[in-house]
Amino acid sequence: MRPIPSFALAAIAGIALAATTPPAQSQISVSIGAAPACPYGYYDYAPYSCSPSGYYGPQYFNGGAFIGVGPWFHGASDFHGTVDNRLDPQHGYTGARPNAGDKPDARTTATAFKGNEERDGRGNVAKGKK
Repeated sequence: MRPIPSFALAAIAGIALAATTPPAQSQISVSIGAAPACPYGYYDYAPYSCSPSGYYGPQYFNGGAFIGVGPWFHGASDFHGTVDNRLDPQHGYTGARPNAGDKPDARTTATAFKGNEERDGRGNVAKGKK
């Protein structure tokens, strides 16, 4: 009988050890906290500052309550809503904005809204829209 080479013994021992090692559990958890409490919604990008009245179109509200955007958006994957990006600081807006915790003023009606950009709830401009 021929002796087993030492590298073969090492390979067999390695396989045996790997087979008896319990599988490692892994978990990734990212906590983003609560959505900002803004009266007319918040911008869909960090730092998620409050947006002024008229930034979001009526698609972003359900019964007068803001449905959420960015990491707090849980709507349909094919959701598209209109925004008025003239009220966006990334487009040069420097006007007044509410603070988190402020209460809304008189309700803005959908007929007064003048949107100019279609987006999904995650902050992406919808392709081929406005």
